[in-house]
Amino acid sequence: MGIRPNNNEKVFSKDELLVTKTNLKGNITYANQSFMKIVGMNLNELIGAPHKIIRHPDMPKIIFKYLWSYLQNKEEIHAYVKNLCSDGSYYWVMANVTPSYLNEKIVGYHSSRRTPMRESLSIIIPLYQKLLHAEKSGGVAASEKMLNELLKDKGMNYDEFILSI
Repeated sequence: MGIRPNNNEKVFSKDELLVTKTNLKGNITYANQSFMKIVGMNLNELIGAPHKIIRHPDMPKIIFKYLWSYLQNKEEIHAYVKNLCSDGSYYWVMANVTPSYLNEKIVGYHSSRRTPMRESLSIIIPLYQKLLHAEKSGGVAASEKMLNELLKDKGMNYDEFILSI
Protein backbone atom coordinates (compact mmCIF):
# COMPACT_ATOMS: atom_id res chain seq x y z
CA MET A 1 0.00 0.00 0.00
CA GLY A 2 2.91 2.34 0.66
CA ILE A 3 1.39 4.74 3.20
CA ARG A 4 3.65 7.75 3.72
CA PRO A 5 3.66 8.80 7.41
CA ASN A 6 3.04 12.42 8.41
CA ASN A 7 2.99 14.21 11.76
CA ASN A 8 -0.78 14.40 12.12
CA GLU A 9 -1.96 12.55 15.22
CA LYS A 10 -5.49 11.20 15.42
CA VAL A 11 -7.10 10.41 18.75
CA PHE A 12 -10.18 8.45 19.63
CA SER A 13 -12.54 8.56 22.57
CA LYS A 14 -11.60 6.82 25.81
CA ASP A 15 -14.99 5.10 25.50
CA GLU A 16 -14.14 3.57 22.12
CA LEU A 17 -12.62 0.16 21.63
CA LEU A 18 -10.73 -0.62 18.42
CA VAL A 19 -11.06 -4.33 17.67
CA THR A 20 -9.54 -6.60 15.06
CA LYS A 21 -9.19 -10.33 14.67
CA THR A 22 -6.58 -12.07 12.56
CA ASN A 23 -5.81 -15.55 11.39
CA LEU A 24 -2.64 -17.34 12.47
CA LYS A 25 -0.60 -15.52 9.82
CA GLY A 26 -1.70 -12.08 11.04
CA ASN A 27 -4.14 -11.40 8.19
CA ILE A 28 -7.21 -9.43 9.24
CA THR A 29 -10.44 -11.44 9.45
CA TYR A 30 -12.54 -8.86 11.35
CA ALA A 31 -12.44 -5.14 12.12
CA ASN A 32 -15.01 -3.13 14.04
CA GLN A 33 -16.42 0.25 12.93
CA SER A 34 -14.21 2.24 15.34
CA PHE A 35 -11.07 0.62 13.92
CA MET A 36 -12.16 1.23 10.32
CA LYS A 37 -13.01 4.85 11.12
CA ILE A 38 -9.62 5.72 12.62
CA VAL A 39 -7.51 3.92 10.00
CA GLY A 40 -9.67 5.28 7.18
CA MET A 41 -10.19 1.94 5.47
CA ASN A 42 -13.29 -0.12 4.81
CA LEU A 43 -13.87 -3.80 5.39
CA ASN A 44 -13.08 -4.69 1.76
CA GLU A 45 -9.64 -3.07 2.09
CA LEU A 46 -8.91 -4.72 5.44
CA ILE A 47 -10.22 -8.29 5.26
CA GLY A 48 -7.38 -10.58 4.20
CA ALA A 49 -4.76 -7.83 4.44
CA PRO A 50 -1.77 -8.35 6.73
CA HIS A 51 -2.23 -6.43 9.98
CA LYS A 52 1.21 -4.91 9.47
CA ILE A 53 -0.22 -2.63 6.73
CA ILE A 54 -0.86 -0.15 9.54
CA ARG A 55 2.54 -0.60 11.21
CA HIS A 56 4.19 2.76 11.80
CA PRO A 57 7.93 2.96 11.03
CA ASP A 58 8.48 4.53 14.47
CA MET A 59 7.63 1.18 16.07
CA PRO A 60 10.66 -0.85 17.20
CA LYS A 61 10.61 -4.38 15.77
CA ILE A 62 11.48 -5.80 19.19
CA ILE A 63 7.97 -4.93 20.44
CA PHE A 64 6.46 -7.20 17.76
CA LYS A 65 9.03 -9.89 18.52
CA TYR A 66 7.83 -9.85 22.15
CA LEU A 67 4.20 -9.82 21.00
CA TRP A 68 4.61 -12.88 18.80
CA SER A 69 6.66 -14.66 21.45
CA TYR A 70 3.89 -14.21 24.03
CA LEU A 71 1.20 -15.30 21.58
CA GLN A 72 3.17 -18.36 20.48
CA ASN A 73 3.37 -19.31 24.17
CA LYS A 74 -0.43 -19.03 24.40
CA GLU A 75 -0.20 -15.91 26.56
CA GLU A 76 -1.98 -12.61 26.22
CA ILE A 77 0.12 -9.46 25.93
CA HIS A 78 -0.33 -5.74 26.42
CA ALA A 79 1.59 -3.23 24.33
CA TYR A 80 1.66 0.43 23.44
CA VAL A 81 1.55 0.66 19.66
CA LYS A 82 1.80 3.57 17.24
CA ASN A 83 -0.20 2.74 14.10
CA LEU A 84 -0.65 4.34 10.70
CA CYS A 85 -3.87 5.60 9.16
CA SER A 86 -4.50 5.41 5.41
CA ASP A 87 -3.84 9.16 5.07
CA GLY A 88 -0.43 8.88 6.79
CA SER A 89 -1.67 10.14 10.16
CA TYR A 90 -0.89 8.10 13.24
CA TYR A 91 -2.62 7.09 16.45
CA TRP A 92 -1.44 5.48 19.69
CA VAL A 93 -3.16 2.57 21.37
CA MET A 94 -2.83 0.42 24.45
CA ALA A 95 -3.42 -2.99 22.92
CA ASN A 96 -4.42 -6.24 24.55
CA VAL A 97 -3.78 -9.15 22.20
CA THR A 98 -4.92 -12.67 22.97
CA PRO A 99 -4.98 -16.00 21.15
CA SER A 100 -8.42 -17.10 19.90
CA TYR A 101 -9.31 -20.73 20.46
CA LEU A 102 -11.61 -23.25 18.83
CA ASN A 103 -11.73 -26.74 20.34
CA GLU A 104 -8.63 -25.97 22.42
CA LYS A 105 -6.64 -25.06 19.30
CA ILE A 106 -5.40 -21.53 18.51
CA VAL A 107 -7.14 -20.38 15.33
CA GLY A 108 -6.17 -16.71 15.34
CA TYR A 109 -5.66 -13.62 17.46
CA HIS A 110 -7.94 -10.98 18.92
CA SER A 111 -6.77 -7.43 19.61
CA SER A 112 -8.72 -4.87 21.62
CA ARG A 113 -7.26 -1.39 21.87
CA ARG A 114 -8.02 1.56 24.08
CA THR A 115 -6.73 5.09 23.97
CA PRO A 116 -3.57 5.24 26.09
CA MET A 117 -2.98 7.62 28.97
CA ARG A 118 -0.82 10.54 27.84
CA GLU A 119 1.38 10.15 30.94
CA SER A 120 2.23 6.60 29.85
CA LEU A 121 3.20 7.81 26.39
CA SER A 122 5.67 10.25 27.98
CA ILE A 123 7.57 7.11 29.09
CA ILE A 124 6.90 4.94 26.01
CA ILE A 125 7.81 7.44 23.28
CA PRO A 126 11.40 8.09 24.50
CA LEU A 127 11.86 4.36 25.19
CA TYR A 128 10.72 3.44 21.68
CA GLN A 129 13.03 6.11 20.21
CA LYS A 130 15.99 4.56 22.07
CA LEU A 131 14.99 1.04 20.99
CA LEU A 132 14.59 2.15 17.39
CA HIS A 133 17.99 3.87 17.46
CA ALA A 134 19.56 0.67 18.83
CA GLU A 135 17.84 -1.34 16.07
CA LYS A 136 19.11 0.95 13.35
CA SER A 137 22.70 0.63 14.55
CA GLY A 138 22.77 -2.96 15.83
CA GLY A 139 19.64 -4.72 14.60
CA VAL A 140 16.82 -6.24 16.62
CA ALA A 141 19.38 -8.01 18.84
CA ALA A 142 20.64 -4.63 20.07
CA SER A 143 17.17 -3.35 20.96
CA GLU A 144 16.31 -6.70 22.55
CA LYS A 145 19.40 -6.46 24.74
CA MET A 146 18.45 -2.91 25.74
CA LEU A 147 14.87 -3.86 26.57
CA ASN A 148 15.92 -7.00 28.46
CA GLU A 149 18.34 -4.94 30.57
CA LEU A 150 15.59 -2.44 31.38
CA LEU A 151 13.24 -5.24 32.42
CA LYS A 152 15.95 -6.93 34.49
CA ASP A 153 16.70 -3.61 36.27
CA LYS A 154 13.00 -3.22 37.06
CA GLY A 155 12.62 -6.88 38.10
CA MET A 156 9.64 -7.30 35.78
CA ASN A 157 8.67 -9.16 32.66
CA TYR A 158 7.52 -7.20 29.61
CA ASP A 159 3.79 -7.35 30.34
CA GLU A 160 4.29 -6.34 34.00
CA PHE A 161 6.35 -3.35 32.91
CA ILE A 162 3.77 -2.21 30.34
CA LEU A 163 0.92 -2.51 32.84
CA SER A 164 2.93 -0.60 35.47
CA ILE A 165 3.18 2.60 33.46
